[in-house]
Amino acid sequence: MPSIVGNLKINSIGSSGVVNIGDSMYISPSSSAKTFAGAGSFNTGDFGQTNNTLSATNTSDPDISDQNTSK
Repeated sequence: MPSIVGNLKINSIGSSGVVNIGDSMYISPSSSAKTFAGAGSFNTGDFGQTNNTLSATNTSDPDISDQNTSK
């Protein structure tokens, strides 16, 4: 479906970012990431309190590839 786009300002685009203006059938960014984090790692807020007596993160990854990406 055609569209009319007015003023547009793009300050920055990351290395795997996607910008679409107009019609598109399929958009797929080409990046993948894996994050390992222990207990309480992603807590946010003003008065956060996390009590972890024992925290261990299993970073063992026996498979060769988790998410294949190609450009």
